[in-house]
Amino acid sequence: MDTQIDPAGIPAQAPFTGENMIREMFRAIDAREWDRLPDFFAPGAVYERPGYEPFEGLERLDRFYRHERVIASGEHRLEAVLVDGGNAACRGRFVGVHRDGSPIDESFADFYRLADGRITHRRSFFFRPAV
Repeated sequence: MDTQIDPAGIPAQAPFTGENMIREMFRAIDAREWDRLPDFFAPGAVYERPGYEPFEGLERLDRFYRHERVIASGEHRLEAVLVDGGNAACRGRFVGVHRDGSPIDESFADFYRLADGRITHRRSFFFRPAV
């Protein structure tokens, strides 16, 4: 990411775009940088994830990551990120540790709607037997 200087002479981060935003979002999540969620999600964003009611808004999303998420630590390994205007998708694998100490190795796919440089909607899918 390039650093720019604002008119007051203070360095400012360039806004994230498309693929870079999605990759940086996962890096921040893996680093547990919850205060950075507003860098990636719009204030009224909705996140749909299997096993939960949709998370609506930044406050709800923050509560999930800080207090409810069953992952203790780990890393998202993205295999592909595609962006087409206001839509994006990615697929990859998460490798980490559950809060109970058990290992996690989960393939996933995410679909996004984007507006004004932020995610307005995210839907996650996990690769496992269901039907």
